[in-house]
Amino acid sequence: METRKADVQRPIIRTELPGPRAKQVIEADARYVNPSYPRPEYKLVAEKGYGVWIEDVDGNVFLDCNAGVAVCSTGHCHPEIVKAITDQASKLIHMCGTDFYYDLMPKLGKKLEEICPIEGETRTHFANSGAEAIETALKLAMYYTRRQKFISFFGSFHGRTLGALSLTSSKKAQRLGFMRQALDVIHVPYPYCFRCPFNKGKGENGKCCLGTIDWIENRIFNTTTPPEEVAAIVLEVVQGEGGYIPAPVEFVREIRRICDEYGILLIVDEVQSGMGRTGKMFALEHYGVKADIVCIAKGIGSGLPIGACVARSDIMSWHKGAHASTFGGNPVCIAAALKTIELLENGLVENACKIGDYLMQRLRQLDCDYIGDVRGLGLMIGVEFVESKATMKPAPKLRDRVEKACFEKGLIVLGCGMNTIRWSPPLILTKENVDVAVEIFEQAVRESA
Repeated sequence: METRKADVQRPIIRTELPGPRAKQVIEADARYVNPSYPRPEYKLVAEKGYGVWIEDVDGNVFLDCNAGVAVCSTGHCHPEIVKAITDQASKLIHMCGTDFYYDLMPKLGKKLEEICPIEGETRTHFANSGAEAIETALKLAMYYTRRQKFISFFGSFHGRTLGALSLTSSKKAQRLGFMRQALDVIHVPYPYCFRCPFNKGKGENGKCCLGTIDWIENRIFNTTTPPEEVAAIVLEVVQGEGGYIPAPVEFVREIRRICDEYGILLIVDEVQSGMGRTGKMFALEHYGVKADIVCIAKGIGSGLPIGACVARSDIMSWHKGAHASTFGGNPVCIAAALKTIELLENGLVENACKIGDYLMQRLRQLDCDYIGDVRGLGLMIGVEFVESKATMKPAPKLRDRVEKACFEKGLIVLGCGMNTIRWSPPLILTKENVDVAVEIFEQAVRESA
């Protein structure tokens, strides 16, 4: 039975999950596709997307509060995005912007200079993914500073390519089997105040204990990692895969101070938190500081593969041939990115702020002993599961059961961290969508406990 898009107000589950056609796809996938993909226990075989809805191959319709892991920022198949893609594909699909020229690359570069939280003039390298943007930033930092060491944070995720993997520290599986890290990276605790790594918690003033700042300046700078050898500190101001954890404002400002004091570059990874997700164009805007280099991907292309590394012009001044990409800056992907930014500026960032506040409020009102923390910014919200509020002991198995139960009821969410469910819906989400989603989520929690 064909589903009329206008009629969809709630999920529609017509078959067992996965359904008969979905099972065929899953079997074929098991035979022919890379087995290392970190798929969840539930099995979604997507066929169509419209707005906040995903339809599988058996006609089941799901409310998508994951957006392809924070990628489909303007919703699935937004008509203006589809038109921008179609119009550009009918004119020019590829000509390799690292060898030739077309006006889309400087157009997007100019726009990124206008919106990125970087002081002064910038230049942009166009990539195909977040990991590629990070790799660019790492190479650029070493080239510019003539230093080779980096500081990253436990719980961070910056990609799985070898340079980015040296920074990544969110799960054992991401590193297992790959021996020594490719770059000289030291990891320090992230300011995860709900589970303070220094067992201090917030001070009487409600602020972070800043134990990590002390650790960097008074421990590692005086032992393993002299500051004059550090090229960059690489930071997610809201950790993504690590658990959707916003850093305290005072911490981010202290990191900026350290970078300024010791001539270290601040690389901010906005791959998951950028492009309106947190209720501002970039999460760093919540903190009142500027980066030296910003890495972007995911939500900038509304589903098309595009990444960008934006840096101060004086930093991105390397020699001809130092770094390039055959497909980076693809015309169709840039057309989608330009239209995405237009839609974000014309209401979707504001909607992420407003609806994010409403979703956070609804989630925090849930009367449940198994929800230890609800945190986030805008429509980047994490719900952390515990065995009980009395012990606050992490409950990863409960999280997994809730994730699967949501799917069975027609709600798509995905885990992150050890025991957290992330909410990263399309930025077109409405209050009515939130009410349906939270109703399903609450049922799933109660049935899974």
